[in-house]
Amino acid sequence: MGDTPERGRAQRRRLNKPGPSEMYQLKPEGPTSMGSLTYREDREEENSAFTWEVKANNRAYNNQFKEKSFLCWQRKKYKGNIIHTAKYNFFSFLPLNLYEQFHHVSNLYFLLIIILQGIPDISTLPWFTLFTPFICLLVIRGTRDLVDDIGRHRSDNTINNRPCQMLVGKRFLCKKWKKLHVGDLVCLHKDNIIPADMLLLASTEPNSLCYVETADIDGETNLKFRQALMVTHDKLTNLRKVASFQGKVVCEEPNSRMHHFVGCLEWEGKKYPLDIGNILLRGCKIRNTNTCYGMVIYADGYKPAGFDTKIMRNCGKIHQKRTKITRLINRLVVLIFMTLVLISIALTLGFWYKVTEFKAKHHYVSKMHVYSVATESFFIFWGFVILLSVMVPMAMFIIAEFIYLGNSIFISWDVQMYYEPHDMPAKARTTSLSDQLGQVEYIFSDKTGTLTENIMTFKKCCINGIIYGPDEKETLREENPYLWNRFADGKLLFHNARLLSTVLDKKDRMVQEFWRLLAICHTVMVQQKDSESLYQLVYEAASPDEEALVTAARNFGYVFLARTQDSITVMELGEKRVYQVLAMMDFNSIRKRMSVLVRNPEGSIYLYTKGADTVIFDRLSKKGLTKRTTEQALTSFAQQTLRTLCLAYKRVDEDFYEEWHHRLQEAGILLQNRARALHQVYEEMEQNLQLLGATAIEDKLQDGVLETIQCLKQGNIKVWVLTGDKQETAVNIGFACQLLSEDMFILEEKEIIQVLEAYRENNGLLSGKGSLKSWFLPQVQVAMVISGEFLDQLLLPLHNEPRTLVRSVNTDVESWQEREEKRTSFVQARRMSLMWRILGTQLRSPGPGRRSKDSDMHESPELWRERAFMALALQCQGVICCRFTPQQKALIVALVKQYQNVVTLAIGDGANDVNMIKTADIGVGLAGKEGMQAVLSSDYVLAQFCFLRRLLLVHGRWSYMRICKFLRYFVYKTLASMMVQIWYAFYSGFTAQPLYEGWFLALYNVLYSTLPVLYIGLFEQDVSAEQSLELPELYVAGQKDQLFNYWVFLQAFAHGTATSLINFFMTLWISYDTAGPLSFSDYQSFSVVVALSCLLSITIEVVLIIKYWTVLLVLAIFFSFFFYAVITWASQSFQLFIISPKTFPFLYADHNVMSRPSILLVVLLNVSLNTLPVLALRVIYQALKKPYPKEEKEATPTEGIITVEPLPYIKRVSHARRSSYAFSHREGYAHLITQGTILWGSPGVNRDMLSDHMSLPDEELDPSSKESPW
Repeated sequence: MGDTPERGRAQRRRLNKPGPSEMYQLKPEGPTSMGSLTYREDREEENSAFTWEVKANNRAYNNQFKEKSFLCWQRKKYKGNIIHTAKYNFFSFLPLNLYEQFHHVSNLYFLLIIILQGIPDISTLPWFTLFTPFICLLVIRGTRDLVDDIGRHRSDNTINNRPCQMLVGKRFLCKKWKKLHVGDLVCLHKDNIIPADMLLLASTEPNSLCYVETADIDGETNLKFRQALMVTHDKLTNLRKVASFQGKVVCEEPNSRMHHFVGCLEWEGKKYPLDIGNILLRGCKIRNTNTCYGMVIYADGYKPAGFDTKIMRNCGKIHQKRTKITRLINRLVVLIFMTLVLISIALTLGFWYKVTEFKAKHHYVSKMHVYSVATESFFIFWGFVILLSVMVPMAMFIIAEFIYLGNSIFISWDVQMYYEPHDMPAKARTTSLSDQLGQVEYIFSDKTGTLTENIMTFKKCCINGIIYGPDEKETLREENPYLWNRFADGKLLFHNARLLSTVLDKKDRMVQEFWRLLAICHTVMVQQKDSESLYQLVYEAASPDEEALVTAARNFGYVFLARTQDSITVMELGEKRVYQVLAMMDFNSIRKRMSVLVRNPEGSIYLYTKGADTVIFDRLSKKGLTKRTTEQALTSFAQQTLRTLCLAYKRVDEDFYEEWHHRLQEAGILLQNRARALHQVYEEMEQNLQLLGATAIEDKLQDGVLETIQCLKQGNIKVWVLTGDKQETAVNIGFACQLLSEDMFILEEKEIIQVLEAYRENNGLLSGKGSLKSWFLPQVQVAMVISGEFLDQLLLPLHNEPRTLVRSVNTDVESWQEREEKRTSFVQARRMSLMWRILGTQLRSPGPGRRSKDSDMHESPELWRERAFMALALQCQGVICCRFTPQQKALIVALVKQYQNVVTLAIGDGANDVNMIKTADIGVGLAGKEGMQAVLSSDYVLAQFCFLRRLLLVHGRWSYMRICKFLRYFVYKTLASMMVQIWYAFYSGFTAQPLYEGWFLALYNVLYSTLPVLYIGLFEQDVSAEQSLELPELYVAGQKDQLFNYWVFLQAFAHGTATSLINFFMTLWISYDTAGPLSFSDYQSFSVVVALSCLLSITIEVVLIIKYWTVLLVLAIFFSFFFYAVITWASQSFQLFIISPKTFPFLYADHNVMSRPSILLVVLLNVSLNTLPVLALRVIYQALKKPYPKEEKEATPTEGIITVEPLPYIKRVSHARRSSYAFSHREGYAHLITQGTILWGSPGVNRDMLSDHMSLPDEELDPSSKESPW
């Protein structure tokens, strides 16, 4: 998060010490791409009001600021530092949770039925039969939400009660984070976590530098630096002066821009500009800095409008997540209720007709009908609604909660997802999303800490055309080959005996210069780990790449020992040599190289340069065999997804150096166009180089990442990488994960804008024949790489047309940068021509009249740009988003959900991933080194990215299949039993009389048919876990909603209706006009036969549809019949009948039926008619079903686009060879080193005085303050 262009601008402003007229100018002195803000940020600077005023050590002043709360009420503008991320509190839990639960349509439906059951005149079932399970359902769901929220409260309390040292009076005391307010002064020590967004005032480091680690925010473990204003650095040198500090900060209102801050410090009558380089952000950790001071600017006191600190502003809000199946069930409940009402109306009309006819024929029994026909019909209507309400069984929702819980427990119990090194099992933090794990189509992944381990390893090198790789395992010696070197750290895994022998021989000049360059040309800082040992060195680098290179040189005997403002000391194979540093030409994103000009102890001047191959090769003096072999080596390294870097050097003539140095000094004192002049001077020196070789560094992926992504792609799951890291790093990882390939055409930002602009000019619509999808040739793979700055520019609500945006992007560069790009203009022209061939069209420049007027009339340019961009991105086989803020990550996820209507999953390990995790349908947090913020906000917790494969393809697919089969079967068995009530109404005078015994109705879905259904939801498997991983294509069924949809529901509806028809009318037809002892035409016997036929039919259906048989299934079926037999025997016993004849009216009804073999034959006939036709249809369907073609299996949905070899593809050097050092993306520490700012011994603050005054007694320190992650 610290690698921003604004940082370099801040340093130049401070080091050049602008005068009073320049104090408040927040732009750099001359135009330079390194210091220019993005277009969006420039607009925000112009339009933002600096209304946030904070005065140090003055709570009374800060408390006077008010803001509007409600109507005329006002509240304090600045709150404390207490965070509340939980959804409920003690008073709001019950009303708010009930409010959320009644967003489920089914709950509203059940509440209506319970109210109707409480009215005696219309109730056909006892009120407690639905009320009791309904309360149980609400309690189960409420308890689940309460447990989740208690976890959030505990997390909040842990964070709010962390200790920090706050200025109270004249000394620093240990206080809790929640006691902080804006304006308070805080003292931080090494390894402390920053409690709020603060202005850095001073530190014990030279020139008040402060090193911070942002791993918990953006996952990057390399250090960034912040620097205090020179005025506070010079004056705040002891505790007394700090305590009397009364400066006031006037700045922008709190916002979510992590890399941007604009404000000024007003102190002692002067104003000093502030930017992000002066700010310590909440969540960062202090590193390599003994003590520093800060003034709180933004605190996190909770307000209805949200938090104030930047990281909390990027965390997003907690959203209630519902699965696709849940939303479908809500719609089905509405559909069933409407159908139920229509059926009840139809049956009520039948009752109206029957009652009218009955009164006309039998007027002498009119006393039976106390009410009028209309009133009785009204009561009968609601009676039918209550009677048929069981078509939406509450038991289904209760059992579903247990199924969700069980499947979540199985995830936590899976030993295959247990990570032993960290003792970390997988964990389901929510129980309501397990089925949606089987429907994911888009995965949005962070990079650092999620895909990679952020560990750079020196893997290979090429010196003078010779490639040196690691020795084969059988040739490796057991002992460490670097034991001869006392400075070796023992961590270098690169072993090459041939290269080591060449180094020790000291005969190969190119090898010596190669390692010497790596030991000299860098901005690494060195410290001694132990003052007693001279050989224990600790390197601190701006990027892990540089540290890996310097460490490799150290182990090979070229040890970087120390540096001063104008010298660097290297131990070369035991010989200590001091090089005078004459100039350091630092890296930036345009130069893509770094150079150091040194004078060796012999007096000779040498230039050492390292950088991207594209810039090094253009500056070589001769291009012979070494260049060709090095190019081949670079190509080989790139194919292995290694990060490459070229090294070159030259000897500089003394006279040329004197002339060049004079021009360098002149350029350095220019007040305008300084960066351009320096660039030109650097260019003069960096010519006629001699190529030394190349290095190859591996950005180590986590174990199993490549296999996991390939398997997910075969399951039609698209993986997008959203990272805050640099473009080169993100693209390199894209190649390493095979999300990108050399055969892909990779769209970059300018090409994307031109595609969208030309598309609008030629088509203007996003549907039909002119859709972006039709622009792509089917045989071409296309990928996209975008940055957060580009996303802001593209989706910024501008009033300009897209062509204006293209012009602004193309012209917002410096002239010297344009000259740099002109060198590759021919290649760019060829690439654009190829791009239009790939898109299947030609680039034309039509006049304004050709633009589609209809689209402009109906849609704003901003909305059109958004839709067109998403349509283009969704057609790409790979999308890499780099330099993204947390809010931008969430925006991309939201846009995909909006335009695709698919299930999305976000996975990350840092606090910068929290917003994305909350926005996605499913959030997965990785429990790693970067804290627990992502874990605490996630739905599922994993230890490694590779476990995602098993989570989705095994547990996700199983859960989806189980819940779908459970729902289909539950709908079938419910309709099979309850549709009989409708047929019975035609023979009962439409009186809404139940056919079944009351106890059978109450226990049918609770005991008699529950256990087999529960087994389906918990243990059913169509294929084993191993087969699920071997056949990821099976996962597509969940993405397409094939197992439960409207059509499947209609099939279950028809199946259940057919079963009810057979059970009722076959029984009625056989018993029609029969009498005597063997007859079952009486009401109770008829009811028992129909009930028994239904129970046996649905049990046989379970036997047919279950594919995974275990002893548990046999026991489930056995206990279902056992419960039916025992409860029926008890409810129909004579003893209970004597006690309450109305409650237990079916006296020995089942016993009488069971004792007659002829009646049992009727039951067997019903079951056979229900089972055999369905079984025959299924066998015929399977026989006629087309087998899965082998060709289609090979061409999976994500890999169905095949590249075409004859296509005249121009190799893209920028992607084919990924330069390692270009990953730093920003200027390093060169300007700080050459000016002595970063080095000890420079004039400034008295470190001992500052640290002595700021130290506190041991009893006031809490040791946990250094251990707990933010």
